[in-house]
Amino acid sequence: MKEHFTKETVSLKENLIKMASLVDEQVGIAITALETGNKELTKGIKGKELEVDLYDNLIKTQCENILALFQPVATDLRFIMSVLMISNQLERCGDIAVNVAQRVKKTTANHELIIESKILEMGKYAQTMVKDAIDCFVNNSAQLAEKVMGTDEIVDKMNKDIFKFLVAKMQSDSSVIETCAHLIVLTRHLERLADHATNIAEDLIFYVNAEIIAHKKKDRKPDNGAGE
Repeated sequence: MKEHFTKETVSLKENLIKMASLVDEQVGIAITALETGNKELTKGIKGKELEVDLYDNLIKTQCENILALFQPVATDLRFIMSVLMISNQLERCGDIAVNVAQRVKKTTANHELIIESKILEMGKYAQTMVKDAIDCFVNNSAQLAEKVMGTDEIVDKMNKDIFKFLVAKMQSDSSVIETCAHLIVLTRHLERLADHATNIAEDLIFYVNAEIIAHKKKDRKPDNGAGE
């Protein structure tokens, strides 16, 4: 029975890693498209979203079967619960990559404004957070999870600063109002991407340390070295 359980959990983790790899690729393409203004790069993101959704459904089914057949407890139960939560976060990251790609298509004509506003820098931070969140699960690294959670504070501050910058731009130049509106929505997507990466890191902490920290964000201090 133990051997069968181990085989099932190994398969489950492998599928989550495959799903995470697809999401990482989606996010990478979206951020590269934002950086280069190349709309052609965004065409494959939607197709990958369908693959991500299939993995999400497969993982949910696997978790349900494992819970029903083996009734795991303690660390094993936390692993199954964390996989379920992380799968959900990854699926949302994939959705956000699609949303970012859609905004790229609407803002390429004002690429200088994207650079000036520092949205690219924010996007790079969010992308790195997703990569690190995936790695912290793969390697069971609570230390890397802490780095991800610290970087979230940086992204939140950047989101506020960029919002103020874009509002000021709209007030001073009415010709960029539409583009700035799209960019404000874009920054919201990037901020949510960072949030989901943070949630993955929290789920890893739950699995490794049996500690629930999802509602302790107010007590965190930003890691000023994160993402450098």
